[in-house]
Amino acid sequence: MRTLIFIVVGLVLAGLLVGAVRPAWRIRMLLVFAVAWAVVVTWNLQTGMSHGYSLGEELPIQLLIFVVPVALARWLARARPPA
Repeated sequence: MRTLIFIVVGLVLAGLLVGAVRPAWRIRMLLVFAVAWAVVVTWNLQTGMSHGYSLGEELPIQLLIFVVPVALARWLARARPPA
């Protein structure tokens, strides 16, 4: 359930951040979002490992949590060409 919550929050944030800026700034906002989301995912990875999960168990889940929202942000950033 925690994984789903993180993915949904990431999708909402990606939509809000990339959709709220002018088209010319969308690629920059994509990069800002990707870095910020990587920090959040790293924190979540460390939290999982501190609760006894191994890196091998956590890494595939964290990659999913990172890739899905960043892929949406990338799609939104490139959906409409910059004006």
